[in-house]
Amino acid sequence: MAGIYIHIPFCKQACYYCNFHFSTSRSQQGAMVSALEAELLLQKDYLADQTVTSIYFGGGTPSLLLPEELQHLLAQCRQLFQLPPHPEITLEANPDDLSREKLQALRAAGINRLSIGVQSFHEEDLRWMNRAHNATQAIQSIRDAQAEGFENITIDLIYGGPTLSDEGWAQNLEQVKALNIPHLSSYALTVEPGTALDHFIRQHKVQAVDPDKAARHFETLMTWAADNGYEHYEISNFARTGWHSRHNSSYWQGQPYLGIGPSAHSFNGHSRQWNVSNNAGYLQVIQGQSVPFEMEILTPTIRLNEYLMTSLRTAQGASLAFIGATFGQDKVQHLEAAVAPYVASGKMHPVTDWLRLTNAGKLFADGIAADLFFS
Repeated sequence: MAGIYIHIPFCKQACYYCNFHFSTSRSQQGAMVSALEAELLLQKDYLADQTVTSIYFGGGTPSLLLPEELQHLLAQCRQLFQLPPHPEITLEANPDDLSREKLQALRAAGINRLSIGVQSFHEEDLRWMNRAHNATQAIQSIRDAQAEGFENITIDLIYGGPTLSDEGWAQNLEQVKALNIPHLSSYALTVEPGTALDHFIRQHKVQAVDPDKAARHFETLMTWAADNGYEHYEISNFARTGWHSRHNSSYWQGQPYLGIGPSAHSFNGHSRQWNVSNNAGYLQVIQGQSVPFEMEILTPTIRLNEYLMTSLRTAQGASLAFIGATFGQDKVQHLEAAVAPYVASGKMHPVTDWLRLTNAGKLFADGIAADLFFS
C-alpha cells in the first residue's frame, strides 16, 4: 500500500498564517503541470511496484488547475503505477473555486474526495486570515459538492484565532453537523516564522495567539466529536465510521509515499527526500531530465522517533510489539519506564501492548512524544 502526493504550488492570494510553498503568480501553470508529468515518469520506480491506493493533490490550491490538467496527471499515474479499481483521489479545494460546472468537471476527471479549505464559517475570521472566499461561499460550496454527487468530503477548520470566540467556535462545529460532513480536519492557529502573521504580531499590528483559548477550543472539539459520532482517530482528524482518510492514514502507519512537485517529500521506509522549494529552480532541473531533491538516510533511531511522533497522535497509539520486533526489547523496557509519569498524571492510559494518550494528554501530544525520543 502506497500513496502519491502531488504539490500544486499556486494560490490566488497569500493567507496570513500559511507557510506552505506556493506562488501567487500562475504564469507558469502550464509548464508546471508538464513538469509534474515529467517527474512522475522520472520517479516511476520509486515505489518499487507497490500498489498505489491513494493520490492526493495538495498545495497551494490544486482547485486552480483546469480539469483537463488534472486528467492528464491522473492518466500519467495510471499508466506508470499500479492502481486498484477504486483508489482514493483527493483534491484540496478552496470554496471560491467550486462552481457547479467545476464540480461536475472534477468528478469527470476522476476526483472522488474533496478537501475543502473552509477554515471558518464566520466572515470576520476569514477576513482576518486573508482568505479568498467568504462565509456564504463556504456553505454553498459544500452544498453544491454534495448535490453533484461528492459524498467523501472533508473540510478544514482553524481554531484559537483572536477573532474566534468560544461561542463562534461552537457554531462552526454545529455547522459541520448541520451540513452532514463526514470528515473534519481541525488545527490550532499556529504562528509560523516568516509568515505575514508572524510579522504582524511582531509589529503589534494584530493580537497574539492565546494558547489558553486554543486549548479550550480543542477540548470543545473533542467533546463535540464524541457527542456527534465522529471518531477522533488522529490529533487533528475526526471522521464518522467508514470515512477515514486513506491517504493520510498511510502516512501515520509508516507506509511509503512519493511526493511530486516543488517542496514535496517522499519516503520509502529507509530514506526521506524532498524537492527544492522553488518553482523556477524545479522547472529548470526537471526540464533537464533530473529531479531536484535532497535526501536523508533514516537511522534506526530516527525511524523509531518518527514512529513515536506519528503513532502517538493516533487513536491506535504506539505498538510495543512492533517497537520490540523492529528496534529491540531494550527500547520497550525504556519506554515503559519513561511513560510512567504520564500515566500517573492522567495524560496516558495504563500501559498494555500499546502506548496511548488520554484526552488530557492530547493537548501535549508533540511534547510528550519529544520527551520519549531516543538520542
